[in-house]
Amino acid sequence: MTIAFYLLAAIAVVTTILVITHRNVVHALLYFIVSLLSVAVMFFIIGAPFVAALEVIIYAGAIMVLFLFVVMMLSLGAESVEQERRWTRPHVWMIPGVMCALLLGTLGWVVLGNGSTVGGLREVEPAEVGASLFGPYIWGVHLGALLLLSGLIGASHLRRHTRPKTDPEGGA
Repeated sequence: MTIAFYLLAAIAVVTTILVITHRNVVHALLYFIVSLLSVAVMFFIIGAPFVAALEVIIYAGAIMVLFLFVVMMLSLGAESVEQERRWTRPHVWMIPGVMCALLLGTLGWVVLGNGSTVGGLREVEPAEVGASLFGPYIWGVHLGALLLLSGLIGASHLRRHTRPKTDPEGGA
């Protein structure tokens, strides 16, 4: 388990560094998804399967889809078609493919090959999750919602194309 944990930690660190340093937004988002998935498997290894499931569902699923929609909303038409042609080349997908294969292999080893079970597991009812989210953590839920809303409004504002004003009389 320790080897898997450190391997996943290395994957998370490398992909997070690639998120920060990569100039291509879509590639950075893909690296971010791999990073979030490796953190989810790390949570599973240390005995928090519910947190791991929430990490996958909320962060790697919903929020990253929102980010991808924002990136698609900001695309530039003809330039994006040429950029998509460059992205479909095999060498572009090598590093994310290797990282995902390592992540999948580690997850398979932990879940299937290990044979031991993670201790302290219990079934969590949806009512318990709702009571926690809308009880002591209500301000965190509201702040997260406001953060997502402000990001969406900012992306919508950036999406607008401003056209230069022209003088109807032909002057500059």
